[in-house]
Amino acid sequence: MIIKNLGVQVESIWKNLRPMTKKMLVTVMETNTKKRKKSFSYDIHADWELGELLKVLDEQTSKRDETAGADNLQEINDLAKICAEVLEEKTESAEIFIQLAGRALTKKNYAKIDTLSDILIQRYKASEVAEVIRQTESAPIRAIAYESLVVMSVSSIIPLIKDPLYFETACNVLQQQAIEFENEEALLALEHLSASFSPNLRQK
Repeated sequence: MIIKNLGVQVESIWKNLRPMTKKMLVTVMETNTKKRKKSFSYDIHADWELGELLKVLDEQTSKRDETAGADNLQEINDLAKICAEVLEEKTESAEIFIQLAGRALTKKNYAKIDTLSDILIQRYKASEVAEVIRQTESAPIRAIAYESLVVMSVSSIIPLIKDPLYFETACNVLQQQAIEFENEEALLALEHLSASFSPNLRQK
């Protein structure tokens, strides 16, 4: 794959990637997906780099530039697929989840949406899922994030109440857990919260 053939923007992003990120991508590209080891070096900065590269690659694909041959378009799609796979495998970022889920919704890839939903529950912290809800403008993505929070433990939701950014989300989740799932721990948490805001309730 010759990066300069994939467009000026892609070439610019690629040049600015750290050597370790380039090496990781090249290794993944040269190794069979089913056989590659999942222990390659990865950090938060790689999240940002791959997210930016994937964004530009998707933009190139959507433009369907007539000056690009079929081979180049396939290479763009192949590199985008690799970036998405690595991010899906490693990321714990709200921004990247929104990006990946948005791609899946655009492609109407509902199997991928299910996979991403599982990842949100299994890998993400409650605070980062709440951040997905805060940041996204997509109703489907917000719904996925809410569904993920609802099945998390009450103990992981309670700390969100202390953060003004997530207070409303945390209360909504606790209410759903208490009412729909008859979760006594969630109900007690709501009662405690209500009492803390209304001291007079303790006297009744």
